[in-house]
Amino acid sequence: MTEMDTGIESILLVDDQPANLQVLFQTLEKLGSKLLFAKNGEMALAIAQKALPDLILLDIMMPGIDGFEVCRRLKANPDTRKIPVIFLSALDETGDKVRGLQLGAVDYVAKPFQPEEVIARVNTHLTIHRLNSKVQKQRDELEHDLQVVSRLQRNLLPERLPEIAGLKLAVHYETSRYTGGDYYDIAELPDSKIAILMADAEGHSAPATVMMAMTCALFRSCSTYLEEPDRVLAYLNENLCKVNRGSFVTALYAVYDAAAKTLKMVRAGHPLPVLYRPSLGASTELFCEGVLIMGIEPYTEVPVTEATLQPGDQLLFYTDGITERFNETQEPYGIDRLLQQFGTADTDDPATTLKMIVDDLSRFAGHRLADDDQAMLMMVVQ
Repeated sequence: MTEMDTGIESILLVDDQPANLQVLFQTLEKLGSKLLFAKNGEMALAIAQKALPDLILLDIMMPGIDGFEVCRRLKANPDTRKIPVIFLSALDETGDKVRGLQLGAVDYVAKPFQPEEVIARVNTHLTIHRLNSKVQKQRDELEHDLQVVSRLQRNLLPERLPEIAGLKLAVHYETSRYTGGDYYDIAELPDSKIAILMADAEGHSAPATVMMAMTCALFRSCSTYLEEPDRVLAYLNENLCKVNRGSFVTALYAVYDAAAKTLKMVRAGHPLPVLYRPSLGASTELFCEGVLIMGIEPYTEVPVTEATLQPGDQLLFYTDGITERFNETQEPYGIDRLLQQFGTADTDDPATTLKMIVDDLSRFAGHRLADDDQAMLMMVVQ
């Protein structure tokens, strides 16, 4: 059990002069902390590595390894890097103070010691260290919780893509943090038909994750009329309106008949799908009439758009995290870049095409992290 586990804080006192250690002991013993002692730099490093004290009071002028080198080694060691160090020295030159702070020390106390000053500085930095440790513990707990939620969220996505004669499928899914609001789903229907849902709950935090999970549950509960896109979208929206408290969901739902090569689509505030037709040699947005985003009010009517696809056609469903990916100069990736990249992929393998888009996004964004979730689902007609 460590000192932190027992609630007793420990302080390591490092000085080559026994008289100085005695003065520090008499000054600090009233604090109730566990006091550790080292009379040289080598001993200080060994004790710090083993005991991991909450604070180190470190003399500068010592035989062998001086305090500056001890501090440098402490800060270079991942185990001891975060331990606050207060330098103790008769040196009162500004240059020495600056050097100590540059090495990572948090404070500086000049000899001869003034007990009130020592106690005040020790209390201050113990408090800061205590608060930092508390914050770090909360961060670690939050990190763990987010990782658990992220795994649960990904479990809601399809385990595999269906194998449909005359159709190739691939998908890319990435959250901007640990959890997000992007969602896709695929349902196999009779007679070589499939249903594709691409949805995006507003935001990429806990509320968006909840809305994503609810959309998933609602979609999988309306299996009896999945071939009717207007009914599916109306059903999802009606139920999301009942529970919505300020979050909204965009969606694109399509039913594809692989035998007839026909596509029926409905759209609620979602980006249009992108179509690449080899015979035309260019990509374009495929028109689909739409309604308002889901979660505001029930629909009176949901228009259905129908299209006929051709062998070789490539169709991309995506969320706006793709086109709204920003680079380091605040410029968005945009629909034009997506159309160009999608149209230049010289392959009929959807997984390869998606990787090319993802790689292009990464090059465009540079070192800037994604601000939103990203989901893409691509189909190639054979």
